[in-house]
Amino acid sequence: MNKSPSVAKYPVSWQALFSLLMYFFMYLPILVLAFYSFNKSRYSANWEGFTLDWYQKLFNDTRIIAALQNSLIVAFCAVGISAVIGTLMAVGLARYRFPGRTLYMGISYLPLIIPDIAIAVATLVFLAVIQVRLSLWTIVAAHVVFCLAYVGVVVSTRLADLDPHLEEAALDLGATPAQAFIKVLLPQLMPGIISGCLLAFVLSLDDFLIASFTAGSGANTLPMEIFSRIRTGVKPDINALSVVLMVVSGVVAFLAEFLRYRSTQKSYK
Repeated sequence: MNKSPSVAKYPVSWQALFSLLMYFFMYLPILVLAFYSFNKSRYSANWEGFTLDWYQKLFNDTRIIAALQNSLIVAFCAVGISAVIGTLMAVGLARYRFPGRTLYMGISYLPLIIPDIAIAVATLVFLAVIQVRLSLWTIVAAHVVFCLAYVGVVVSTRLADLDPHLEEAALDLGATPAQAFIKVLLPQLMPGIISGCLLAFVLSLDDFLIASFTAGSGANTLPMEIFSRIRTGVKPDINALSVVLMVVSGVVAFLAEFLRYRSTQKSYK
């Protein structure tokens, strides 16, 4: 096969150089952060040797553990509620026709493009109007707003790849609509539901802006705890915590994408 003159002249193409430059720009700060999480020095700028002490202290920090518990409570509750409502919303919009369906569909997925600051302010004003005291559960209510949209979009994508005749066949064989949904449609939707839940879980766990607007006294989530500590400078323990969060988020995101890929491959067989 003949090579182009540019490739024959230069052993590395400009596309490869551009890709390397792009990845260098994107991931160099993360590599620097991970490297300095093993620094003996209490100040990130001075390297004084390798240590794992910051990771050990991180898991013995009661404030970090309490904030992590709050974040997990918020994420699990918000994702659980969103999984049920988002799945029913996606099925209803895909299977039924009713007046205003297009408008309702656009409104349902609007939180995907609305800035977080707008959702945070709107939720805070709404809670003040209805005189609800801010607490951990108001964070859950606010997180349901955007988690619902993400779960709905992923389930809708999965629904578009399914064969609608399977559900119709179940109805023709005597199944009720509820039985056809639970025994035929829901198992096929499960990879999409799990994938959407994992994506929403990561977003909820990482959210700082909406949580800081809707949190009550004592309801401190992990991103809020990190922000309160970096006001006086970034310490190695925060570097270690950031590395742990990135690893966990990466594993969850990879699992979500793997489930979505497997369900897509099965639909083509």
